[in-house]
Amino acid sequence: MSNFFDELMESVQEMNEVLRGEREPSREFHVDAMQVKEIRKATGLTQAKFAALIDVQLGTLRNWEQGRRDPTGPAKALLKAIHNDPVHVLNALAT
Repeated sequence: MSNFFDELMESVQEMNEVLRGEREPSREFHVDAMQVKEIRKATGLTQAKFAALIDVQLGTLRNWEQGRRDPTGPAKALLKAIHNDPVHVLNALAT
């Protein structure tokens, strides 16, 4: 348990260094227009069905896919989760 806590504290320290601009992020998930479209297409859902599933307006999804806006916050996290594990995330959203 102590080792887990030490690793957690090290991660927190690294996060603080990134926030202060002292360190580059080791990994960053950027969702651009093509990725949003690819993530949706990989699910086999239409824009309307995908937007309803992730609880965003259809116009919002279209803006993301056409590069007029970028998803942020919870939407970005949800897209990342769908990208990484579509089967389980989509099943969880469908219930």
